[in-house]
Amino acid sequence: MLLEPLIWFFIGLAALIGGAELIVRSASKLAGFFGIPRLIIGLTIVAFGTSAPELAISIQAGIDGNTDLMMGNIVGSNITNILLILGITAIFIPLKVHTNLIRIDVPVMIGISILLYIFAWSGAITFIECAILVTLLVFYMIFLARQSGSASVPADREKKKRTPAAVAIYTILCVVGFVLLVSGARWLVNSALVLAEMAGVSELVIGLTVVAFGTSLPEVVTVLVAALKKERDIAVGSVIGSNILNILAVLGIAGLFIPESIPVKPALLRFDLLVMLAVSIACIPIFFTGHKISRWEGFLFLGYYTSYIFYLFLSSAEHEALEAFSTTMLLFVIPITAISILAVAIREWTVRLRFRKFRGFGWKEKKKKEKETEDGSEE
Repeated sequence: MLLEPLIWFFIGLAALIGGAELIVRSASKLAGFFGIPRLIIGLTIVAFGTSAPELAISIQAGIDGNTDLMMGNIVGSNITNILLILGITAIFIPLKVHTNLIRIDVPVMIGISILLYIFAWSGAITFIECAILVTLLVFYMIFLARQSGSASVPADREKKKRTPAAVAIYTILCVVGFVLLVSGARWLVNSALVLAEMAGVSELVIGLTVVAFGTSLPEVVTVLVAALKKERDIAVGSVIGSNILNILAVLGIAGLFIPESIPVKPALLRFDLLVMLAVSIACIPIFFTGHKISRWEGFLFLGYYTSYIFYLFLSSAEHEALEAFSTTMLLFVIPITAISILAVAIREWTVRLRFRKFRGFGWKEKKKKEKETEDGSEE
């Protein structure tokens, strides 16, 4: 009995990831054939591709009325991306963090996470609020386009490869990818609901854990490949970008397909959304220290993800150890971690401040000597 929904779950997951990959590759080729700039391709097709599984799941779950699964998938994916994916990757390969991420993208991620919490505070996310998220997505894409400079147009050889047969093949592949994406979402949602019922846990918990991990697999592949290719700043950037898109694109666009407001469970508001927000804020001091995610910080991320999953299952099972575990985390583990990270960040800031003063002093002394030499030569 358990085997059948598990099989359909993994078939749906494979169809989701395969469909997203087919759409990205075929649509990128078609765009290149017709001279669409590569920057636009990257900001639209590729960005959509990494979040396509979450988007397909959310639209399917929302249409079917399984909004708990939808919200759990979005919030759970954001938590999984940072704590699990960056954690595991940093343990094997310490990750570089680009300055622009700390100055721009991480604050954007924190800002929209706070906005999501404000929207959810009323107990439901309305159609208008989803439209606001989509509008912010458009502005964010325009901002990225301007930050990236002038768009590079595909080479002429790409246009020369355009033949009726090539256009037909990639169009068919794009359609096949879309069919796989929609079918995979339906199979995964239905099997996840069966698994939740069999395990005796809620749709929300399944969405926060199993479905969130499954739909985050494209990010896992992207981060690992980028890290192994020594493109470690891209690895972190892809995760932060995915978290931004999960809120602005996935929730925003999926919400436009749902005629009624999206209800938000009190448990999600009291705990999981706060965890997502705390994890987003924690990125600033961790990324700031040395502009990298070190191995010990990777272990820290992974430890907190394990604790989060453990808490969810203790809570869903109403286990007697839940109270003791919660007390230990709230009174000891979290405060000690926060103080340690803050101390390291303050130390890093102090060292950088001294270095800047030293550089400034050296620069002034150099200018002073140059001026004295010029005055002496004039005499």
